[in-house]
Amino acid sequence: MISVPGRRKTVAQRSAGELDAMAAAGALVAAALQAVQRAAAPGVSTGELDRVAEAVIRDGGGVPSFLGYHGYPATVCASVNDRVVHGIPSDDEVLADGDLVSIDCGAILDKWHGDSAVTFGVGTLIAADELLSEATRLSMEAGIAAMVPGNRLTDVSHAIETGTRAAEARHARKYGIVAGYGGHGIGREMHMDPFLPNEGSPGRGPYLAVGSVLAIEPMLTLGTTKTKILDDEWTVVTTDGSRAAHWEHTVAVTEDGPRILTLLQA
Repeated sequence: MISVPGRRKTVAQRSAGELDAMAAAGALVAAALQAVQRAAAPGVSTGELDRVAEAVIRDGGGVPSFLGYHGYPATVCASVNDRVVHGIPSDDEVLADGDLVSIDCGAILDKWHGDSAVTFGVGTLIAADELLSEATRLSMEAGIAAMVPGNRLTDVSHAIETGTRAAEARHARKYGIVAGYGGHGIGREMHMDPFLPNEGSPGRGPYLAVGSVLAIEPMLTLGTTKTKILDDEWTVVTTDGSRAAHWEHTVAVTEDGPRILTLLQA
């Protein structure tokens, strides 16, 4: 976050060239996530998915940003069913039909970071899980739409929350907005200020300006808002065993509207 004397605080801004560089890193992440989703099937381990993602990133000239981050041992976070985030991939964890899988992935290319997450089903999902993933994606998209010049940080938070409530009305059920987790600034580091809550009142925090970048990542559950961390000191699970979903894009503010920096490039 930058602060210029006599001016309002603004989420750190990147030049057009820097945004292009971040989009190149983001495209590697998108390619890795696409490859992982294609490889996921009953009988495939989350460890195998991790190796798929690492190969895509390295073949593209990048470096996995999660691997070794504060000691994290893998390229992706693979969070299955009641795991919300930071699930550690393992060859011992084999996917089964009906599993709900969230994959979070980051890459560094030319010192710039990209960060994105998707949720998908293995085989055939039950309707409630399909709708949970859809609600989480729609909440993310609502947050993305709020990435415009002149908005403030919590305008994005409020948009995410509003998107969740709209999904609840559409699906005729309640969702839990996971407490204590949210999005963040990103650039030459993966996690930067400011922290972006996934709910809250609008009109607070630093302003968005052309070039401001945030990673927007709602996490919803079919039940509780509460979580706990397992003994591996990474994996976050719902306290009631309810299933969770996680969607994320890295997004920039531009004069022409929000620019998603974690999309596949032609």
